[in-house]
Amino acid sequence: MQLSKYFILFTLTLFLTNCGDTNTSKKSSLSIKINDQSLMLGDTLQLSINNPKNLNISSVTYEMSGKSIENNAILNNITLGNKTITAKVKVGDNTETVTKSVIVYNNVIPTIYTFEIVNTFPHDITSYTQGLEFYNGELYESTGQRTESKLRKVNFETGDILKNIDLEDQYFGEGLTVLNDKIYQLTWQAERGFVYDVNTFEKLSSFNYGTSKEGWGICNDGKTLYKSDGTEKIYLLNPENLTEQSHIEVYTQKGKIPSLNELEWIDGKIFANIYQRNGVAIINPKTGGVEGVINFESLRKLVKQHPELDVLNGIAYNPERETIFVTGKNWDKLFEVKIEAQ
Repeated sequence: MQLSKYFILFTLTLFLTNCGDTNTSKKSSLSIKINDQSLMLGDTLQLSINNPKNLNISSVTYEMSGKSIENNAILNNITLGNKTITAKVKVGDNTETVTKSVIVYNNVIPTIYTFEIVNTFPHDITSYTQGLEFYNGELYESTGQRTESKLRKVNFETGDILKNIDLEDQYFGEGLTVLNDKIYQLTWQAERGFVYDVNTFEKLSSFNYGTSKEGWGICNDGKTLYKSDGTEKIYLLNPENLTEQSHIEVYTQKGKIPSLNELEWIDGKIFANIYQRNGVAIINPKTGGVEGVINFESLRKLVKQHPELDVLNGIAYNPERETIFVTGKNWDKLFEVKIEAQ
């Protein structure tokens, strides 16, 4: 009886392994031909199948990163970065699947922005600023370093700390954003974020990261959270269950922009600090394309110079004043600026 059971299982396994019409077990002689390995947004994607053995191909269907795409399609309304082209090729009674990787770049040169300092305010020089955001006219700040990480509400004009809680010693605080009276705060390498009541700072819940393994910056558009992890990727999160729904990759016309850090949503665009560059990239959230850059390097020379002084990090938009506030890690000043395209 026991032997018979094993024989039936073996026969069933053999049947399931050999039936079906998809051939993925052996290396195919077929391959995808493409007009260019590196494409730009707006280019025409020309695809064909390289068939050195002259197999009898009856049909071919293509997908790009899991979505159906036609040959000679114009690359509009897609996100940038690494893409996988998949071809399902019907050969006789079998279907062979072959893939090819491509990179899609942005098709515009970023606009260079200059800035004007409108006001300068005091800032706590001990704050290792990681996140900065206005909500209902109030400024909220997240700071980093283990045993020193904090969540704060700050009077931006005087620098006074209006409300403060310390994170547990094992957490390294990172970016924050506020949506629907909830503060979302990231930590760096613990793969965990926290949700607080904006009025009381009561911790409501915590959440774990998904594909992204680190927390750097976070912002929101009123519906969706956008999270960076120190790479060229920005993840889109559902604010209700904090799951990562998708991501964009940030590219210029020349290449990817890694080290994306603190994020801010301003007038339909994502403004992202580029870590250790003292600059900000202006990103199209639908494609990931960099549309503008701001060089804030000169601001660092205007703050107190001391051994713990670190890079620019912290950007917050004040919609009532229509100005941007920027500071840095262990800076003693908070700058209110206006930007203008050159």
